[in-house]
Amino acid sequence: MEKGKLIEFRLHGERRLAVAERPDGKKNWVVVEANGQSHSIPPKQITYEIAGESYKSSEILKFLQEVETYIDPSSIEVAWEILVEEGETVNPAGMAQLLFSEQTPAQCYAAHILLSDDKIYFKQKGDRYEPRPVAQVADIKHQQDVQQQRQQELEEFLLRVKNRLAGKDVEWQPSDRTRLDSIERFAIQGEEASHRIPAMETLATLELPETQEAAFKLLVDLGLWSEHENLFLRRSQIPTHFSTKVLEVAQSCLQSLPPDPDTNRLDLTNLKVYTIDDESTREIDDGLSIEFLEDGQQRIWVHIADPTRLLTPGDELDMEARRRTTTLYLPTGIVPMFPSELATGPMSLLEGQVCCALSFGIILDDSGAVIDYTIHASHIKPTYRLTYDDVDEMLQLGIKPEPEIHALHHWAKQRFQWRQSQGSISIYMPESVIKVVDDEITIEVLDDSPSRQLVAEMMILTGEVGAKYGQKHNLPLPYRSQPQPELPPAEELMLLAAGPVRSSAMRRCMPKSEMGIIPARHASLALETYAQVTSPIRRYSDLLAHFQIKAHLRGDQLPFSPEEMQEMVMSLAPAVREASSVERFTNRYWGLEYLRRNSGEVWQALIIRWLKEEINLGLVLLEELGLELAMRFGRSVEVGDRLEVKVAHADPRKDEIIFQEIITTVAETATN
Repeated sequence: MEKGKLIEFRLHGERRLAVAERPDGKKNWVVVEANGQSHSIPPKQITYEIAGESYKSSEILKFLQEVETYIDPSSIEVAWEILVEEGETVNPAGMAQLLFSEQTPAQCYAAHILLSDDKIYFKQKGDRYEPRPVAQVADIKHQQDVQQQRQQELEEFLLRVKNRLAGKDVEWQPSDRTRLDSIERFAIQGEEASHRIPAMETLATLELPETQEAAFKLLVDLGLWSEHENLFLRRSQIPTHFSTKVLEVAQSCLQSLPPDPDTNRLDLTNLKVYTIDDESTREIDDGLSIEFLEDGQQRIWVHIADPTRLLTPGDELDMEARRRTTTLYLPTGIVPMFPSELATGPMSLLEGQVCCALSFGIILDDSGAVIDYTIHASHIKPTYRLTYDDVDEMLQLGIKPEPEIHALHHWAKQRFQWRQSQGSISIYMPESVIKVVDDEITIEVLDDSPSRQLVAEMMILTGEVGAKYGQKHNLPLPYRSQPQPELPPAEELMLLAAGPVRSSAMRRCMPKSEMGIIPARHASLALETYAQVTSPIRRYSDLLAHFQIKAHLRGDQLPFSPEEMQEMVMSLAPAVREASSVERFTNRYWGLEYLRRNSGEVWQALIIRWLKEEINLGLVLLEELGLELAMRFGRSVEVGDRLEVKVAHADPRKDEIIFQEIITTVAETATN
């Protein structure tokens, strides 16, 4: 190194030109840039030395202007095409000769810049550059094109996002889906989301916090999600839309019903058939009849919808129902197990139409025990579609033209009493139905009315008969059982207030019901064997039971072996739990949202049990709403006490609610 030498060095990765001024210590040199700024640099920081005469720092800018006239990035490709054929390496001087037919300092430095900046055609080896193979260059170019396209798509995506946030209409492109999916996954799963980096980059570019909450708000602001988007459902594995193929199969069924495998259906169209449901129910899967026999006995008929009329085990509709496992009932609507056109159409028991059914004919003795039964694939013609309120009114008024309703009510009471005599455990807790229509929330507390008890007893009876048939003929069915609970001693229960407080204490002791292919006792129902068979449109386990029972009635080979049934029963259990969890958390969300919107209301709260007595945290039941929620009390209270409370804070998205007790003073009471 000599004074006046023009050199290139890198400072924080940036290319700089400077003139050597003087040595600094044993190895370093002090160099001066065009702006007069000096640096002490070691030799290893020098990346190029300009050949030729001595320079002054004031001459650097003029030199760079001359160099600029030779910088043409496209020329490097021309040089590569020549050199790659010959397989020769080149240094900056050689490249200058090839490109400019001369080797002036400015031309050599221009060649150095072209070579060192190039990332496509050449790779450096020592102080020389080797042309890359043709295939490698093609691959690098392709990667750059892809990256450039991605960058362009990203910029266009961000522009659409900003336009949408500004209130403009935009048309999302297919290339946007991946980025929007990434934001959705981050909003749903937070830090646990896979591939969340693109989502966080989008948020950062939009100068938004890189948080799960910000991702959720962005999707709402973009109009892609509702403010009340159901994250519980989105986190689940439950499909919310039917594939095109499934919808095509459903449409084909609607246009032309497949051949009926049950050609000898029992004609029961002469019977008066009542379907009893809530007014909003569209999947009508059960109907009730009474047949008055010549010997004075009465045969109860429970007719169950027969969706297997349209299915074959393993076909498209069956496999879709198996994936879904159950119909999901949410405040905002249902997520059906079958396409709704089928579920509410040819699968349902529709008033005034001849319908296919699986009919259970049952005779009870005076105590309510089953003494005879028969099961048939049938044709029925539902006579009346009634609501629970309709039936309650008919029972209350004692309407004589409908003796069948009164007979059904009588047998339902007998069945309840018989099950009690067998040790059934009845726990009644207020049950609320939350519905959201056009963002209006309504909460209805269901009464334990005679009509609901009637239908419940008939469904339990049918489950017993279906299981008896399966047990008698050794059919592998999805049987339901429940271990015997260890309830508190009777004297201990009697100390608790009758109603929700006592029921809550008993409920905590109840073991979960189990599903298996071996019949076993169901403790709370007090049945030695039981299988759910009454909701095949909305529960896949019921559908499985229908497949098996109907095949046996026809004398056909069973669709599912014990091993296959066992495998399916095991796979159904976690899916059913997941669906139940989504329903429970979704109802809780809308319950909290209802309370948030009605924070000025005063509610009657019944303390039904302690959660953590040491910190005064208990579970209260808002009896008017049928909602059970945690509350921390500000004074000494007892289980069974009733309080008046208001909502002090509610955040459904964070699952938070804080109640404030309303204390009425003696003076206020006297004034009132």
